[in-house]
Amino acid sequence: MLTFSVVKEKVKSVFLMLARQRKVRRGSAAVLFLVLISIIITVSFFPEKNNLVAGQVSSKTIKAPKSIVFEDTYKTNEKRRLAAEKVDLIYSKDPQVSVAVKEDISKLADMVCSVQGDESLDVAGKIAGLRSVITFEMNAKNIQGLAQSSPADTREVGAKLKQLVTEVMETGDGVTQDRLEEVRTSLTERVNGMRLSKPYEEFSRGVINRYLRPNSFVDYRRMKQEQEEAMSSVPPVMVSVKSGEKIIGEGEVVTQEHLAKLRALGLTRPELPVASIIGVFLLVALLMLVVLFYLYQQNREIYEHSGHLYLLGIIVVMVLAVGKAIIAINVTQWPEFGAQFGYMVPLAAAGMLIAILLDSRLAVLVVAVMSLMLGVMTGNQLRFGLVGLISGITGVYSVSKLSQRGDLVRAGVFTSLANITAIFVVGLATGTSLGLLVPTSLVMGFISGILSSILTNGSLPFFENTFRLTSPVRLLELSQPNNVLLKKLLTEAPGTYHHSIIVGNLAEAAVDAVGGDSLLVRVGAYYHDIGKIKRPYFFIENQMSCDNPHDKIAPSLSTLILTSHVKDGVEMAKENKLPHGIIDIIDQHHGTGLVKYFFHKALENDRTESVTEEEYRYEGPKPQTRESAIVMLADSVEAAVRSMQNRTPGRVEGLVRKIIKDKLYDEQLEECDLTFKDLDAIATSFVRVLSGIFHSRVEYPDLAGEIERRAKNVGSRKQLAGRSGGR
Repeated sequence: MLTFSVVKEKVKSVFLMLARQRKVRRGSAAVLFLVLISIIITVSFFPEKNNLVAGQVSSKTIKAPKSIVFEDTYKTNEKRRLAAEKVDLIYSKDPQVSVAVKEDISKLADMVCSVQGDESLDVAGKIAGLRSVITFEMNAKNIQGLAQSSPADTREVGAKLKQLVTEVMETGDGVTQDRLEEVRTSLTERVNGMRLSKPYEEFSRGVINRYLRPNSFVDYRRMKQEQEEAMSSVPPVMVSVKSGEKIIGEGEVVTQEHLAKLRALGLTRPELPVASIIGVFLLVALLMLVVLFYLYQQNREIYEHSGHLYLLGIIVVMVLAVGKAIIAINVTQWPEFGAQFGYMVPLAAAGMLIAILLDSRLAVLVVAVMSLMLGVMTGNQLRFGLVGLISGITGVYSVSKLSQRGDLVRAGVFTSLANITAIFVVGLATGTSLGLLVPTSLVMGFISGILSSILTNGSLPFFENTFRLTSPVRLLELSQPNNVLLKKLLTEAPGTYHHSIIVGNLAEAAVDAVGGDSLLVRVGAYYHDIGKIKRPYFFIENQMSCDNPHDKIAPSLSTLILTSHVKDGVEMAKENKLPHGIIDIIDQHHGTGLVKYFFHKALENDRTESVTEEEYRYEGPKPQTRESAIVMLADSVEAAVRSMQNRTPGRVEGLVRKIIKDKLYDEQLEECDLTFKDLDAIATSFVRVLSGIFHSRVEYPDLAGEIERRAKNVGSRKQLAGRSGGR
């Protein structure tokens, strides 16, 4: 039986196995970012909600934070209810009722006639017979009079009664329940006007009261249709609320109208809008797919690099979170101004960071996507998204040419100007009053641009160190000659400094020819030999005198000293917090190359064949990128060409290609992605740069001798002139 600990260990092992899979990690990160972005967009920070009910007294004054137009459902329903009540009752007559009433009258008249015409009955018998067939009360005297009347009179009265019933039941709306007594009274009056005998008059009234009944009933189906048509004809009641308008004042009694406005503005505690949250979730997922599809099609390098995707997600979440916090700020003293805080969202920071750290075209796409998210986040107010789009694109192109970190401030100023212009134009288009628009555009536009610059400047070092990225800003700063390490290299190892400058020129030209990060290569070349600062005079380019310390020590020790400059350089780079890209170049610029001079010197000194190549090779690693490999080749080529005596173009090119071929045969280039075509282009670019550096010069004449000769000639002429004047 499995114990809890065993199950726990199995679950842990499965989890670790899944965590090691790249697709699982990327998928989990995508879901995490999707959830975080959806939460930021849909959930309000520090929401101000009101639990007001109708009839309650408000404890504070509430003003509208934004302008809206909404349907007041309470007023609309009330108007539609009144319209439905105005629909008159609709009756439908039942013809069978009229027929039945007339049949009842005819049947009664026939039975009375039968009793009246029965010759076998005396008056008393006829009275008894009439009482048995007449079901309503009649005066005894009138019953006796009716018994003594003839059947013909009864038939005549019955015919008149049926005629009266036909008139009232089959014409007009007929007899309804609410009009039944009214119709009975009317017919009774008509009977009284027919001048019948007392017995027949009472008999007629009794027949009407006994047999007359409603034949017209309310048609609820038709009436419901009429009511629905009447309700649908009533248009919805639309209510307009201006930004800053007072909804309810302190001490006022809450009405349904107040509640309708508060609900429309989202200032009440509504139920969780599940459908809206799902919609936002799906929208964010769709936008994420758009960005990923773009990367898959246009920038596969970023798509395949998980760290770059994580960085992209973190930047988006960070900027949206800052924007959400800004939007949530509640300015109770000036709610109209607080309703414009969506303009201050530093969307340009996302564009700047992505453009600097990843790619400018990707930055434009992400800014466009985030502007849509901003519009949804601010209650579907696309004016904020439009301003954010303009701000973000301005930020992207403001950082396209950076020469120093201070240029980010300049980018912030440009972004602020773009924001101010965009806010003013959008405000005019949406009908914002100038009294609110002018301070809004100036203050919020300026704050948004500067905040974007501050956020970019502050987070760049964190992102660079965390994701092992080197921004152009950092590289440009490191390339300045007044940098501490470069200044130290210049003063303590001047030969190495000038060598590094030339290597940088060579490497940059080569990278331009084959593709790569030319700025990283140039700056990396400047620092590739900083390890020589510890023992500068053990390297020939720094030896000003004829004494060479290597002549006094063993080749193995010389090799140890030479190869240690790589390790020393890496340590110095880490101490000075140089970017990882430059540290990699320092660490890999010699690969596992052989120190040939001292290896051969050791072979000459040691005849026992105990010398091995491994002892005279650098520790490595071999170059992992084309940038590191190009710096390696440029370093070797510069040193070799500098040592040449006769630098003719042909000899220089031959030496360059030989060095590249030697590195290739020594397997130093097997771990980078350089092709044979790239190596040929690199050799060509090296020769072109070296020809410009070590070109032949015109031999200038001996100017000092010429000046001395001319001075003598001038002196001779003066002496001759003096003699002539003496004569």
